[in-house]
Amino acid sequence: MELKLVQGDITEQEVDAVVNAANSSLLGGGGVDGAIHRRGGPEILQECRALRASRYGGGLPTGHAVATTAGRLPARWVIHTVGPVHSASEDRSELLASCYRESLRVADELGARSVAFPAISTGIYGWPMDDGARIALSTVRRTPTGVLEVRFVLFGAEAYAAFEEALREG
Repeated sequence: MELKLVQGDITEQEVDAVVNAANSSLLGGGGVDGAIHRRGGPEILQECRALRASRYGGGLPTGHAVATTAGRLPARWVIHTVGPVHSASEDRSELLASCYRESLRVADELGARSVAFPAISTGIYGWPMDDGARIALSTVRRTPTGVLEVRFVLFGAEAYAAFEEALREG
């Protein structure tokens, strides 16, 4: 598998699947979630509502992943995953790692060969960027998958630098 770091906008990535750092409602929100829903259009929200009406009536659990259409995005699919809120008193690292593993599992089910990830949980959910980068990269490297290219699409220079450092430390 080839790992790439890109500083930019995840909604512009021409990949098979884009991973959405969603909230459990699956109905859109802020940050990456809001950007994906806005740019992808109503088709994504329509499929998310159908998921809420069927399998995920109580919302998508933290650490799980599910796919929908990508709507108007250049990707084919959106893989929604709910990252954990960072806690200073409870180790939730395994839940964050699960987001990456489960997203790759869903990508494999779809037949996706290229996947773009954001830095899950490092925004409003407060996960420290350096630790989030370490968990993301080590989990993806250790997860058996048919995905050939994993692209980490990082919004700012701080996130890019943290992932670059974690990639070097390997």
